[in-house]
Amino acid sequence: MATAATQVPAVIPITTPSVATADPAAPAATPAIRSFISRLSDTLRRSTSDLKPWQEMVDRSAISRPSSLSEATSRLRKNLSYFRVNYTAVVALSLALSLVTHPVSLFLLLSLLAAWSFLYLFRPADPPLTLFGRTFSDRETLGALVLVSIIVIFMTSVGSLIISAITVGALLVCIHGALRVPEDLFLDEPDQQGGAAAGLLSFLGGAASSVASAAPVVASRV
Repeated sequence: MATAATQVPAVIPITTPSVATADPAAPAATPAIRSFISRLSDTLRRSTSDLKPWQEMVDRSAISRPSSLSEATSRLRKNLSYFRVNYTAVVALSLALSLVTHPVSLFLLLSLLAAWSFLYLFRPADPPLTLFGRTFSDRETLGALVLVSIIVIFMTSVGSLIISAITVGALLVCIHGALRVPEDLFLDEPDQQGGAAAGLLSFLGGAASSVASAAPVVASRV
């Protein structure tokens, strides 16, 4: 009886530490990814709420040739303020179409984004990254990712494809903005421009906070 009584408490301290040490490390990256997706969806939802009707944007009765360069500039400035979300969608569509028609560049870009996400941004600080039997420090991982990004963007067709697609989208925006007469639009320039700047800053702030919450050790890694 005495022997059985002494063996029961001996089992408890052996099992409890292994359970306690295994739980916190495993799901470390999951809340970061969920937080980033949640912030991104909220930002997209707020941005699309300012989307103007496409019928209003392509109204043929409001299309006319500007009489001077100053008038074209004034129209473009007002239309950029009013149709800013629509114009962003046009540029994004131009970029998406370019990438879809070039599957190799799309694959390289997605692979690069996946490498940044899973090897650095959303990867917990501990344990360190281990590949092919070698352990890489945070600075080595960051340096390798930056080097690979430079090679992929500037030494392949990905960089030129992105630049050309954005250029085409921006050219379409400028042409429409110069030809669209904004007199029938309900414009309040200070509010619209302030709203545009606030939306952009809100998006950048949300993205920055998302990255910060996704990788709380980024600042200490660099």
